[in-house]
Amino acid sequence: MTVQELDGLIELLTARPQPENPTPGEMRERFDKLAQFLPLPNDAQVTAVDAGGVPSEWVSAPGVSGDRVIFYLHGGGYVIGSVTTHRRLAYDFSKAADARVLVVDYRLAPEHPYPAAVEDAVAAYRWLLGQGTSPSNIAIAGDSAGGGLTMATLVSLRDRKIDLPACAVPMSPWVDLEGVGDSMTSKHDVDPMVQKAGLDRMAAFYVGDADYRDPLVSPMHADLSGLPPLLIQVGTRETLLDDARRLHEKALADGVISSLEEAGGMVHVWHLFAPMLSEGRDAIDRAGAFMKTHAVG
Repeated sequence: MTVQELDGLIELLTARPQPENPTPGEMRERFDKLAQFLPLPNDAQVTAVDAGGVPSEWVSAPGVSGDRVIFYLHGGGYVIGSVTTHRRLAYDFSKAADARVLVVDYRLAPEHPYPAAVEDAVAAYRWLLGQGTSPSNIAIAGDSAGGGLTMATLVSLRDRKIDLPACAVPMSPWVDLEGVGDSMTSKHDVDPMVQKAGLDRMAAFYVGDADYRDPLVSPMHADLSGLPPLLIQVGTRETLLDDARRLHEKALADGVISSLEEAGGMVHVWHLFAPMLSEGRDAIDRAGAFMKTHAVG
């Protein structure tokens, strides 16, 4: 990482002022425009697929293993984000992990509040198993809300007695929708992307009439026993830093193998910006190595 890389990224993230109380549609449009700065390489292989009734997309770098699969759940606070916003990140993970990536375009709130996202993730995973993919060849991963959904999906699969994937990589995970972590305030002035007020608004859209402490809403409150090995990655600038730390501690307390990587000075889901940020490339490479170790391919 260079100071110039990080400064350039922060300038990009803060260049356009956020409208006050934007609608979900306005937030989605703003996030989709970010993809323009993250072009997909010409050699990417992209195929739309219906994954058990859930629109999804296969994304692969050329020459990757046909057996190893990353089951990917995008971020966006359960309100924004799509295969479009995460297509480049999926490609980067495909290359790093020598795997095909299935990006799940689960339903979004407020049109589809909890439990729609969890139901879609479980349905798409079941579809993947139905295609003959061995659980031992699957890694599940997600960023931000997708990191929380990664954990909720694992808990739901375990409780339904469905064979679990080999490992999981939650990045900058949002696992406590009440937002009570100390970093929500201590990192307020240094996080250029995520603030508590915005998270609270998205949480209200998603949770609806459900309980904020429902284990599938906020996996911080779930029993994590029996889950596969975790690699949790988070940046030290993040308001969600304590979500990652507390998830790691809870996993260890519940007997789960868990590793926590705190990237100094990094912003929320810095992996997205790997094309312009060397630390993003490094984090993806480490996650890819972890996936190759556990998901045999």
